[in-house]
Formats: sequence, C-alpha cells, structure tokens
Amino acid sequence: MIQINKIYINGEFVSPQGTDTFDLIDPTTNRKTGEVILGNEEDTKAAIAAAREAFKTFSKTTKAERIVLLKKLHEAVSKREEELVSTMVKEYGGSLQFCKMSVQNAISAFTTTIEILESFDFERTAGHSKVRFEPLGVVGIITPWNASNSFICNKLATAIAAGCTAVIKPSEMSAQQTQLIAECFHEAGLPKGVFNMVNGLGNVVGTEITNHSDIAKISFTGSTITGKTIAKGAVDTMKRVTLELGGKSPNIILEDADLDKAVPMAVFGAYMNNGQACIAPTRLLVPQNKLNEVNELAKQAVRNVKVGQPNEEDTTVGPMVSAKQYERVQTYIRLGQSEGATLLAGGEGKPEGLEDGHFVKATIFTNVRNDMRIAREEIFGPVLSIIPYQNEEEAIKIANDTPYGLAAYISSSSKEHAEHVAAQIDAGRICINGFAHDPLAPFGGFKQSGIGREYGVFGLEAYLEPKAILA
Repeated sequence: MIQINKIYINGEFVSPQGTDTFDLIDPTTNRKTGEVILGNEEDTKAAIAAAREAFKTFSKTTKAERIVLLKKLHEAVSKREEELVSTMVKEYGGSLQFCKMSVQNAISAFTTTIEILESFDFERTAGHSKVRFEPLGVVGIITPWNASNSFICNKLATAIAAGCTAVIKPSEMSAQQTQLIAECFHEAGLPKGVFNMVNGLGNVVGTEITNHSDIAKISFTGSTITGKTIAKGAVDTMKRVTLELGGKSPNIILEDADLDKAVPMAVFGAYMNNGQACIAPTRLLVPQNKLNEVNELAKQAVRNVKVGQPNEEDTTVGPMVSAKQYERVQTYIRLGQSEGATLLAGGEGKPEGLEDGHFVKATIFTNVRNDMRIAREEIFGPVLSIIPYQNEEEAIKIANDTPYGLAAYISSSSKEHAEHVAAQIDAGRICINGFAHDPLAPFGGFKQSGIGREYGVFGLEAYLEPKAILA
C-alpha cells in the first residue's frame, strides 16, 4: 500500500500538520492502492511564508541565473521520463500514448521557457518613459488531475522565468505523480522556498491560497465553477489571475473538407485523454446534406477506437479517473437518449471484460441539437455529439452558441477558407486540419473558458507587473 506522507516546504520534504487522508484508487480496478496525508491551512501558510521570504532575493536574480535553474529542472525531469509516464498511466489511467505526450510537454516546458526568456526584454521604452517589467510576487499554482505534471511544469517554469516564487496545490488525486515531480524539482537544487508544494483539498489549501494576502497571483487550470470561486475570492486582495477553465469545443467540417480524413480525425480527437480534456472537440458540426455519410464514417472510425487497459500501446481510451467521473458520464449518456439524440455508437454501461474499472464505451450521438444538454455542458468523457448545419453561416452561429470559448477546430481543403471561418469563431485557440500545439502561441479562453493567457511571451507577461518610470 502506497503511503504519501510528505509535502514540500522551504527546500525540504516535511510531514504535514494536517491529519486528514485521501484514498488513492486504481481506476482500472476500483481498488484502493494507497493514501495521501493532506495538508491544512497551517501547512499552506508555512509554504506561503517560505515563498514570500525567498522572493526577497529570487526576484533580484538575473535572466542568466534563472536560465541556469530552468536548465537544471529540464535535466532533472528528463532523467525520470519513463517513471513519470508509468506513474501517470497507473495512477490516472491515461492511455500510454497520451501520457508519453503529456510528459514530453512537461519536459519541453523548460526548454521553451528558456527560449522565451532569452529574447525577453525586461526594460522597454514607451513614449518618453522607461518601463520595467517586475515579478509580481508569490504565485499560487492550482492544477487539475487530467495532466497534472504538464500543468505544474509549465506554470512553474513561467513563474521562475519571471522571478516569482510559487506555492503549488496539485490535485489530491494526482499525489503519486506530484511526489515524483517534487523529487525531480528537489534534485534540481532550486533555492529554498522558490517552489513549495502542498497536497490538500481545494476548499482547504486552495481557499487559503485564494484568500491569503501574500499571494500576488493565482494561476489555475480546472472547472469553470471552481474558477469563478477563485476569481471572487481573489478580488478581495486584488490578486492577478490566470484562469484556464472548461470548454465545449466545436469541430466544424466545412463543405469542401475531405470527409475520409476529417471524420476519423474528429472521432479520435473527441476521445483525447480518455475524453477528459478541456480542449476536446466534442461537438462535431457537419453539413446536413452529408450527415448520413458522416454517420457511416464515424461508425467505421469508432470500431478502431480501443477502450482498454491504459498501459497497452494500442489503447485509445482508458478508464475515467474515478467512480464519480464514471457516473457523471453515464448520466450524460442517459440524458442524450432522453433528449432525443440518436445513439450511433457506444452507450450505457462498461465494455465487455472491463467491468472492474471505470471504463466507458466510446460513445457517439448524432442528430444532436445545440440546445441539448449533451451539446452545451462539458461531459469530460468519451462522448461525441454530431450536430448538422444547413449552411456555413449557421455553422458559425452554432459554434459560437456556447458559454465556452477555449478551443475550436476546422476542416477544409482550403487553408484560406478555413482561416476565413476561424476569424469568426469565438475561441482562444483554433486548429485547422488537425490538432497542432504551439508552445509559443497564447493559450486561454474566451467567455467562461477563462481569463488571461498561458504560453509564450503572453504567458510570461502575466507574471510580471509593468512599472513606468518618467524622468
């Protein structure tokens, strides 16, 4: 039985003052594999105090000194790549192919940040004035369970590049992954207090981070509901916030798209990270006159989607992270049928032979209307909704008819045509004919998908405060 009984404060692994525990459950078997002792408010205050003290000197470090630390972090995390992947697969249930990509993103966060930092100018001229970009202070980093270490590495790398110190509250459901990444960071030999990590619940550790006056900024990735709570709490001390929240991303197949390529890609895209991805294109918008053809291609594609053990190379969809998440997805599958959508593939219950874990059948609904709840609410599971449209104008209207605006996808045989449509879509990141990622481009959401941007210069500037000096 795994016992995780340490948190990381001021350069040391220490026993938390908190005594509550959280059970670690294997999502493939629904059996308890261990437990983690959770930190409390006092642990969080100690971590914030350490970060605040470290900020006094760390904020004065040079660009070159920060680059050295980022290189050390890159080396330390790279060294344990295989272990990071296997731990993520086992604890979270992410497919092996997804976890390899996620860990690569975690590792590359440091090299990408170095690239950004090398060319970043912390002093500029505006009009007749000098403008200095100075580190905000102590950053509260709050991350979810669906790509834990990737989020932690990206946010911490950016904070360090800016000269900020950090208190990290990872998901308690990712405690094994967190333990491992903390060991990597410790090995990198960062100055004491530059990063601190406290396992704990959102309404305990997260609330203390949100309310504490010594936290200057919060960088949060997670649900829209939690993001709103953080934003409300942060305003009392005027904390800066970067909130990357939920999504219900449209995937528009235009009239001139190659359906044989676009439809299978759309099906596999909707199931990325077991469907537990905020950027997953779960609304597939297709021309009404091609709906039957799309349905047939989607049925063929889903036959090639393997729902299975996440450590197997050819698995596309592993289990849901928890029994609660499994039940949530089942509720939406039942809801889709009761709302009148046509079940094209999958459905309720567990796939044959996978009854012990939190596995969901790869599910597709067609003849979906955009006012149905399965088209409007984030399901966070392998459920795709196919929505027909009459013309391009209606496709754009449907795509934008959502409270979210995190990502969008467009398929077309003409890049110019796709870009013309992209210019009319309300989303922070739009991919054309695929699922590209650019770590130098801004990432974040319109509307209720968040506030602010991460990645690139845009992400770095969110950790800095411009100071104008007029002489």
